[in-house]
This record gives sequence, structure tokens and C-alpha cells, in this order.
Amino acid sequence: MQAQPLIAVSNVEASSRWYQKTLGLKSGHGGNDYEQLLHDGRMVLQLHRWDAHHHPHIGNPEQRPYGNGALLWFWTDDFDDAVDRAAAAGATVLEGPKENSNAQHRELWLRDPEGYVVVLAGPYGDVGM
Repeated sequence: MQAQPLIAVSNVEASSRWYQKTLGLKSGHGGNDYEQLLHDGRMVLQLHRWDAHHHPHIGNPEQRPYGNGALLWFWTDDFDDAVDRAAAAGATVLEGPKENSNAQHRELWLRDPEGYVVVLAGPYGDVGM
């Protein structure tokens, strides 16, 4: 099994550009209504326009904050490069980069343009206990 999170957004193309620039992902589909974002050829995130295709369970764009209680968590081997990409993209930093001694890795907490919380985490054992 592999998780393939889907988030609802108001502007698929703008969100896609943000994730590509900030996380280094690649477009695997493209379009105004739906996008698949890839890392090393594997889909890691889907973007779906709120009002496209009449999905009754996608959520309500009037209820904020989006994703309250759910985080988009990305593990990466190249944590330092990911931090540099996020800075170059002008991403909104909520916290970090910081060391999480419980998980023994580093983390960077961001907010995407739609308001979702995105966490970049280095590999386990990246920092000592």
C-alpha cells in the first residue's frame, strides 16, 4: 500500500507550481481541475479543484482552516536542499528548521498558499539523541 493524499485547492495550477518549486516535485498530469505531483516517478500528492467534477465528499471550501488536524508530511533524504528550496521559493515557515530529538531527525514546518500545513522531515537518525 502507498498513500497518495489528495487535497482540494482553489487554483490547481498555482498550487502545483508552489509544490514543484518548494518541494522539487514534478507535474505528472497538469491541468486546471486536477494534478498529480511526482517524486522520482512516483505520485506523492494529488491536487483537485474544489468545484470540479462534483465530488460530494471532497469538502467545503467555505470551512477553514483547510486540513485542520491533518498534515502533509514529506520525508526526504536531502533535507538541507529541501530547506534551501523552501527559502528560495519564499515559502511561509511556521517552525524550523529544527531538530526533533524524539524522531531523531530535522523538520521544517511550512504553510502552503491554500493554508495546508506541510512538513519536510529528514531521515530517521539524522540527528543524535
